[in-house]
Amino acid sequence: MATKAFKSEKIDAIKSKIEKAQVAVVTEYKGYTVEEITKLRRELQKEGGDYMVTKNTLTKVAIKGTDYEAMADLMKGPIAIAFGFDDQVSPAKVVSNFIKTSKKGEILGAVLDGKLLSADEAKALANLPSKEELYAKMLGSINSPATGITLGINAVMASLTRAMAAVRDQKEQAAA
Repeated sequence: MATKAFKSEKIDAIKSKIEKAQVAVVTEYKGYTVEEITKLRRELQKEGGDYMVTKNTLTKVAIKGTDYEAMADLMKGPIAIAFGFDDQVSPAKVVSNFIKTSKKGEILGAVLDGKLLSADEAKALANLPSKEELYAKMLGSINSPATGITLGINAVMASLTRAMAAVRDQKEQAAA
């Protein structure tokens, strides 16, 4: 039987993660081995997140009065929560990929900016490009006009050079 101090410590641990989190993805972890959970936790930590197996009652107490209170509706059966501290997309992406490869568990939903996302919406979140991909696309879009201008100027200069060479060749032939 867990003591009051132990329960209080667990509630505080959940609260501290929730305060730092940008997103929380609720998953069913039924059938996972300790090694699989550890592997998933390590993958999430590489992406600036964490994975926590938790008791529903303790989590409900910890989220009361926070933006993540909507998550209480998802807490049925054995659950674990993937928290994202640096990015809103990567936790859903990592969990989704892990579920695909292990063929165990499922995403039950998520909370993003205080809004409860259904399982389908959370899976759609996993399919969004990461921050790095978005930055690369944005920089490509910014560079595209400059590249076009540079290529245009180079084409004009090359045409001018070819025209001048043709005139020179024509004058040389006329003089000869």
